[in-house]
Amino acid sequence: MKMNDMVLISVDDHVVEPPTMFARHLPADVEQPRVKEDSKGHQYWAWDDLTSINVGLNAVVGRPKNEWGMEPARFDQMRKGTWDVNARIDDMNAAGVYAALNYSTFTRSGKLFLERAHKDPANALRVLQAYNDWHIEDWCGSYADRLIPLATLPYWDAELCVAEIERVHAKGCQAIAFPDNPTVAGGASIHSPVWERLWATCNERNVVINCHIGSGGGAKHASLESPIEAWIISMPITIAQAASDWVTLEAFQRYPNLKLVLAEGGIGWIPYLMERADAVHKHHSAWTNSSYGKRLPSEIIRDHFVGCYITDTFGLKSRYDIGVDNICLENDYPHSDAVWPEFAETVWEGFEGLPGGISDAEIDKITWGNARRLYSFEGVDRAGGRENCNVGKLRELAANVDTTPRSLAGKRPRGYAADKVVTSGDVVGLFDDVEIDSKGRNFTPMGSEMAGA
Repeated sequence: MKMNDMVLISVDDHVVEPPTMFARHLPADVEQPRVKEDSKGHQYWAWDDLTSINVGLNAVVGRPKNEWGMEPARFDQMRKGTWDVNARIDDMNAAGVYAALNYSTFTRSGKLFLERAHKDPANALRVLQAYNDWHIEDWCGSYADRLIPLATLPYWDAELCVAEIERVHAKGCQAIAFPDNPTVAGGASIHSPVWERLWATCNERNVVINCHIGSGGGAKHASLESPIEAWIISMPITIAQAASDWVTLEAFQRYPNLKLVLAEGGIGWIPYLMERADAVHKHHSAWTNSSYGKRLPSEIIRDHFVGCYITDTFGLKSRYDIGVDNICLENDYPHSDAVWPEFAETVWEGFEGLPGGISDAEIDKITWGNARRLYSFEGVDRAGGRENCNVGKLRELAANVDTTPRSLAGKRPRGYAADKVVTSGDVVGLFDDVEIDSKGRNFTPMGSEMAGA
């Protein structure tokens, strides 16, 4: 196989929701999120007294790297493909990506709906359903063979979650976003019996549970003096703590079809987690009384967990320990960890660098086969097969897509000094000049929505 022969599916990209998102799905007289602008030109989503600061978060693809940071704060500071679905397909073609699953941005992993539900649960549910309808029908529905829908849940109420899964499943959605740790996000523990019907419904309908890093808790800054790279380095690995909790979920012993995708966490740490979990169980179970049925914790992971990566040579070397069937790709467009538009080159270099090589069959599983099976995604088949969906074919379609980096600010964003190491304090300080919600009651600057999440 050659690079241009690969078919690429990313199971972790992001959509920056456009200002017109609710126009077709909610009457104008319904209280709903709307894009506003402060006196400094920063755009934000406002929903009654709730706000979601920094519309684009870390949507920096297409900009010179020396301008990266917590920019942009406006739609016109972003590459159009972040929020326009037609331009998104162009950018996917340019990177050689045939299909992608997109996580939300403005919902803050669903926490925005949870916050609204504290005041008006009926309105929160109505807007959440409108959001899912937009995501499934407008965003993904515009290119049903290219975009994999992902539903957001009203996880303040487990029964409402089940009803919403059934509703979106009828629309063809096979995936839900779920907090990596719902207790931190304000919900019940995954071990609570309130979720039993949710696990059963996902098992019965083959609906995949998708946990993105930071969707529950989030990576913490070691100190405000620490270089921001320290935070970016450790951020993906923080999902290992959530994974340690999920592996003990008793539901995995009852529901063989229950699948959990750990997004943006990489895969190189998974073999150690498997070994450590087995060792702990063998050494401590006499007093902990934990049980994994007739399996070891490592077998639970192999049977139910899926990891994804952008670059992870150590993980690829350990693919037989993880399970080749349990590995998918992620591009993370349009965030700063994304390697757009060189995604195909990055993936191929990872395969070429493996000692002993890798078979074409394994490449196919990792690049698209596992995602196709996991999400019951038929886009490649409907498009006529891999010859119409591979990197080479897509880049022919993208011949006129301009991927030249373009400066939108003309300087380092919001005052970063060019001659000093950027610290966590510098990035957190970017929120000092935000006029809205100055007390921070609806937004946590040190959460996962920053630099690279």
